[in-house]
Amino acid sequence: MAVPPKILMFDSGLGGLTVYREVAAVRPDADYIYIADDAAFPYGALAENALVARVVGLFGELNAEHRPDLAVIPCNTASTIVLPALREKFTVPFVGTVPAIKPACASSVTRRVSVLGTEGTVAREYTRTLIRDFGQGCAVTLVGSKHLASYAEAELAGAPVSDTEIRAELAPCFVDDGKRTDTIVLACTHYPLLLDRLTKLAPWPVNYIDPAPAIARRVVDLLGPAPAGARPGSSRATFTSGHAPHAVLARFGIAPPPAAVAGAG
Repeated sequence: MAVPPKILMFDSGLGGLTVYREVAAVRPDADYIYIADDAAFPYGALAENALVARVVGLFGELNAEHRPDLAVIPCNTASTIVLPALREKFTVPFVGTVPAIKPACASSVTRRVSVLGTEGTVAREYTRTLIRDFGQGCAVTLVGSKHLASYAEAELAGAPVSDTEIRAELAPCFVDDGKRTDTIVLACTHYPLLLDRLTKLAPWPVNYIDPAPAIARRVVDLLGPAPAGARPGSSRATFTSGHAPHAVLARFGIAPPPAAVAGAG
């Protein structure tokens, strides 16, 4: 029987769990190591050179310890800033996460699309390049949310914030200039954790684009599908703060470890 692949997933916090869920559904036989660098959450608050140094250094430790067959970076901020440096330094294949502007613009009927991301993601030239290359004539509104990722973490931990607070972060996405916004790109993997509330609080129905299914398809492209009859793999997580939310991880079928990543903090 073939040895199951080992997949390392690296995120700044709990947002990558939305991607883990999709990837594990298509490769349930794989062994997963979920790393949450929550000691440095949120990544958008770090200077770019500091973020690159932190993630590259930490990944070096993780790569040496776990020897993954594939690394998934389910974080827009880390992918757009750090992924080039990771690919230059390490030979393991990487699957990154970028704002899903191409499919959003392709599917929009009104040609009005909003990109809801962190302040850092929407400010980057990388995001504007995606719009120039794949906007397909759509009017694209960039909305930088200061708090929504933290709200998502609070929601998952059982301490949801008010409708008013979420509505304030969401409202700028909805543009009505004679043609209404009909598609919103969730350009942070934390945001699908709030999808039910985003849908409820929207002033009119829109299509939310979650990047997780596309990431899962890319993993299958690189590793192939799960073999027929393969046994379920294992899943475990490590939080660099040392404070793993056991109840949250249990909901996703992930086992937390007893200690933090060596050298993190």
